[in-house]
Amino acid sequence: MNLSDVFKSRDEFDLTDGDVGKPLFYLSLPIVVTNLLQTAYNLADTFWIGQYSTDALAAISFAFPMVFLIISLGMGLAVAGSILVAQYTGAGEEGEAEYAASQTVGFAAVASIFLGAVAYVFVGDILAVLGAEPDVLPLATAYMEIISLGIFFMFGFFVFISLMRGYGDTITPMLVMLGSVALNVVLDPLLIFGWWIFPRWGIEGAAIATVFSRGLALAVGLWIMFSGRRGVRIRLRDVVPDLNYGRRLVRIGVPASVEGTGQAIAINLLMFIVGTFSTPVVAAFGIGIRVFSVIFLPAIAVARGVETMSGQNIGAGKPDRAALAAGVAARTTFVVLAIAGVGTFFFAEPIIGLFTNDQTVIDVGATFLRYVAPSFGFIGIMRSYNGGFRGAGKTLTAAAIAITMLGLIRVPIAWIAAGPMGPTGIWLSFFISNVVGAVIAYVWFQRGTWRDDDVRGPQVGDIGEEPATD
Repeated sequence: MNLSDVFKSRDEFDLTDGDVGKPLFYLSLPIVVTNLLQTAYNLADTFWIGQYSTDALAAISFAFPMVFLIISLGMGLAVAGSILVAQYTGAGEEGEAEYAASQTVGFAAVASIFLGAVAYVFVGDILAVLGAEPDVLPLATAYMEIISLGIFFMFGFFVFISLMRGYGDTITPMLVMLGSVALNVVLDPLLIFGWWIFPRWGIEGAAIATVFSRGLALAVGLWIMFSGRRGVRIRLRDVVPDLNYGRRLVRIGVPASVEGTGQAIAINLLMFIVGTFSTPVVAAFGIGIRVFSVIFLPAIAVARGVETMSGQNIGAGKPDRAALAAGVAARTTFVVLAIAGVGTFFFAEPIIGLFTNDQTVIDVGATFLRYVAPSFGFIGIMRSYNGGFRGAGKTLTAAAIAITMLGLIRVPIAWIAAGPMGPTGIWLSFFISNVVGAVIAYVWFQRGTWRDDDVRGPQVGDIGEEPATD
């Protein structure tokens, strides 16, 4: 089969007219591959560090939630830019889409530098509060200090992906990510174990490989957007942050940041609870989270596709088509992830065994997977409808659903149940929160309160005016 038959460019399908399923598929498939490649960063680190030592594996189990938290604090800007670009593109307003993208890049650069600096200063203290044991704390701190210095590169590439996706181009980010991941996979063992001419840097080598690879990907992404060769174009004169336009980005982006930050805080709170148990439990939890990040790729990708389709159709004045896209996505991802859950349930031990030879870690991790696997399909429902909310500009609604699922259901259940049930109580909290979150998202979406939203605001020529309010 020719790859062009599988990966179709934006010019080959219309997101605002005709069939819904096919364009959603062609839009989402490259996102699946991109996210799979992105996850390969973490999986490569997990695999090679797992071969290095169990303490190092536990260290990145503590580090991963911190990375998620730092990125989430600034990702609202990327989401806001993606939504604005999608709605302007759907409305046929190319100049406004380019200005929105340029402003997003400018504000994102400032935010990432600030967040990286703060993280570098306080990373050791935060990891200590999370409960990292004395043998693990220095390793986790060393890893996170390097990651903090590279936040600008990591976050910048996420912004590139978001803006291109808002325009409807998901193939270009996939190709750039492919090259970056290939480089990271090669560098990981070289820098961790000191193979060939490289020094033996251990866990720090994994962090260096990740930062360098993503920095190169960002450089390529910026070149593509500045040149205007593919997707949405950014212009240097428009990158300088405009505070008036920034208000619009903040209005849309803050709830998205709250959603991401709430998820990150919930993961860190869960890490705090998990940290009260032994190192093998911590290591198993870290592996399990990374396994989920692979299995949930279809749901995440389709949700991003729904976000773009909803944004462009809202911009084109077709809210019913936006709703149809969300419904098709929810049904499809439920079936796909339910099947994945069955496979995960029956092959839990071999899956965990891919990342470690420690039998205790394998046993604990397999139990974790078996508790959560039956709820996989419900993750697809929640993420699909939340993508519809975000595309319509209802980022606050999406945030409320996500925070309710995590902060009001998962974390409290884990905290209470971990006492009498041990780690099993934590695993159970994942199952319950996934099912309840799906129900909440479905019921809320059916109310239809998002249909009349349009977050585009004034035209580029009028950016000195106040943005339109809801």
